[in-house]
Amino acid sequence: MSLSERLLNDMKAAMKEKEAGKDRLSVIRMTRAAIVNAEIDKKKELADDEILQILTKEVKQRKDTIPDYQKANREDIVAKLENEILILQEYLPQQLTEDELKAIITETIAHTGAAGIHDMGKLMGAIMPKITGRADGKLVNQLVRQLLTQIK
Repeated sequence: MSLSERLLNDMKAAMKEKEAGKDRLSVIRMTRAAIVNAEIDKKKELADDEILQILTKEVKQRKDTIPDYQKANREDIVAKLENEILILQEYLPQQLTEDELKAIITETIAHTGAAGIHDMGKLMGAIMPKITGRADGKLVNQLVRQLLTQIK
């Protein structure tokens, strides 16, 4: 079953749950709206990897807004955003551990022949397709910088 079909089936199930599935329904509807907008922009049905990119973007947006709400002492909104993140992460593949990421980065450094921080763009371009939806871009960026500065 494709990711799009899974979202649609889960949305139907959440509708049937009435009040118990209200939060889940809301998150899935917002996500499906983002997917439909992307499909309209691209004038084609999205593949699973493109849907994964949208899901990753949705999670990232929520994670990025949490600190702002924490500064404003809006713990109610923070809890809601964290719940939405949990719902969205159910559709993402298993996240890579830091050690797994380091192994992928090290392998890619060897493969591309990156020699220092000036090769970061080339390296990130080679790494990101391998880990789409399985790791946070900020963490990847941080680890790439760390590993490239160790090369000398």
